Amino acid sequence: MIWQLIAVIFAGLGAAGIGLILRQLSGKRLPRWIVPALAGVGMISYQIYYEYSWLASKQQQLPDSAEVVDVKYDSMFWRPWTYFFPLPVAFEVIDRDHLRTTEANGQHMVEFILYRFEKQVTDRVTHQAYLMNCGEREWVPLVGDERQPDASALHDIGTDTPLYQVLCETS
Repeated sequence: MIWQLIAVIFAGLGAAGIGLILRQLSGKRLPRWIVPALAGVGMISYQIYYEYSWLASKQQQLPDSAEVVDVKYDSMFWRPWTYFFPLPVAFEVIDRDHLRTTEANGQHMVEFILYRFEKQVTDRVTHQAYLMNCGEREWVPLVGDERQPDASALHDIGTDTPLYQVLCETS
């Protein structure tokens, strides 16, 4: 967070410097407000760049065995450009190296941990263990230290979802 603030300040100073140079090159014909205006534009531009590059930078930090299975995009009224280009605010990842596949009653089962990364003031990471029944196309969270299935939270899943394809069609 502190590095982002420092980067925003330097982007503003750099853009203000460009405004100052442009004003000097024009023989001071450009108005004085061009310097703070360009500083503000520089700071906002960096912030927009940072927000849209968050997803790619976080994905680069993941291990090679991690695979993104869902990305959530959102629009915010205080960021009107996000209505045209929605902002990535969260994504979900599974780690292929930590999948456990089993057969139970003739059904192909995959136990996995789903990691959710959320972009907030400080990035938030949560994880939950799940069990996927590939034959029935159902998945259920595993709760407690014993990792018992929570049958009340059983979900159906379509065969076209990336989570199903990664877990059931490739394993």
